[in-house]
Order: sequence, then structure tokens, then C-alpha cells
Amino acid sequence: MKKDIALALHRIGAIKFGEFTLKSGLKSPIYIDLRLLISYPDVLKMISSAMIELTEGLEFDVIAGIPYTALPIATAISLEKNWPMVYARKEVKDYGTKKKLEGVFEEGQTALIIDDLITTGGSKFETVEPFEASGLKIKDFIVLVDREQGGADVLKEKGFNLHSVIGINELLDILKEEKKISEDDYNRAKKFIDETKVK
Repeated sequence: MKKDIALALHRIGAIKFGEFTLKSGLKSPIYIDLRLLISYPDVLKMISSAMIELTEGLEFDVIAGIPYTALPIATAISLEKNWPMVYARKEVKDYGTKKKLEGVFEEGQTALIIDDLITTGGSKFETVEPFEASGLKIKDFIVLVDREQGGADVLKEKGFNLHSVIGINELLDILKEEKKISEDDYNRAKKFIDETKVK
């Protein structure tokens, strides 16, 4: 399934090479644009199925999709498994209910965080804040791609578990083996991942 996912992401143009500024501020020679998934329901379904497999043995009451990229993935998972979903608003409205969290849940329940990818892990603590502030407990994160730059270790230090479908090194290896990317793009991406990993 990892190979199928890697090839599908390449086919839809979700894996880009060049120079990109990441959320963490790092300048990266590789960018994974999972916002495209909404236009490819077959790939979205494949990815949601792979993420569902990672939930085996995890305990949670609701799933939590992270705006904006992971919301369609979480919705696909929710529909497939009939699991209730919540999400935190990026912008809290100053009218209506003014809620930070949308969806139905009870204080003390556990939410499983569904996100697209992780780099250094720093932004994930901002992600957790509105859920914990609303009385939900967080233990596990599921992401499609781990950029393998220290995020898993950073989460573990804070008591969270990371589960990923595929690591970026494996993704690059598959694309190189299948002759989908150039040797130059492969080497630059690998070098960047190695040099920028949080030690």
C-alpha cells in the first residue's frame, strides 16, 4: 500500500521539488501538497483506508481533523467507519456560538488527531491546545507523511504517540526505484532531511 500511495501522490502532482518555505520556517527542496487530495477521491479513499489501519488498538471516542488539509481525510475516515468527528476552528467567529471547537463531544473524552504530515512537531502543540482547553484528552496523532525531521521524538517527549503511514525517506526511495524522480532531486531532498533533523 505504501508504494501505491507514493505513486499516487506523484501522479497527482502532490510531491513537488524546488525551494519551499515550510510551516516550521525551514526552506525545503521538497514539498508535499496534500490539499490536492480533495480533487482525487480515489487517492483520498486510498489514504483514508491506510490511516484507518493505523487506528488498530488505539483508544479514542472521536476523531479530530486539523484544518484545512486534514479535514477531508478525517471526513473520509469518519464516513467509512461511522466515527464521530470534531474540528478546531482556525478563526473563531465573533458572532453566533463563538465556539473554538465544532462538533459534539463530552468533556473527558479522548480525541484521535488526524493530520496530513509532521515535520519538527512544534506546530502540533498549537493543534492540541483548543482540544485540551475544551476538555478533550489527546494521546495519539495519525499522519500520512512523517518528514522524519524529529517530530515523532518531540511529540513523545510530551507524552503523545505518532503513527504515520509513510516516512519521507521511504517515499523518496520508492519514487527513485520507480524512476519517477531525478537523482539530483532525490539527493537534495535526502541531504536536507538528514541535515535539518531535530537532534
